Amino acid sequence: VQLQAFGGGLVQAGGSLTLSCAASGRTFRTYVMGWFRQAPGKEREFVAAIRRTDGGTSYADSVKDRFTISRDGAKNTGYLQMNSLKPEDTAVYYCAADNSQFIRTIGGAYDYWGQGALVTVSS
Repeated sequence: VQLQAFGGGLVQAGGSLTLSCAASGRTFRTYVMGWFRQAPGKEREFVAAIRRTDGGTSYADSVKDRFTISRDGAKNTGYLQMNSLKPEDTAVYYCAADNSQFIRTIGGAYDYWGQGALVTVSS
């Protein structure tokens, strides 16, 4: 499975941005798509995840009610809609896929990773 993230960029605080993650290869093996981020000097952290079978989702408290994760099965693409962005959301965002049916928030549990997309939120 190969993942490729798109859509990073520079946005002002309060603005919106949508990240996309295109999956290719044996995507039927993957049940969960997740987004993680890593800010400069900080550890990678969980942002959101969605399960392919029932659309179940999970969000980090820091992004709940501002970010929305979704998935288009026909296109094998996942999305992260980010609204009301804050400077502290600045980070490299990574999409990941997990063969497990359970939504997990630990990056080490995910089997496949895409390259990062830089999101910079200016104040």
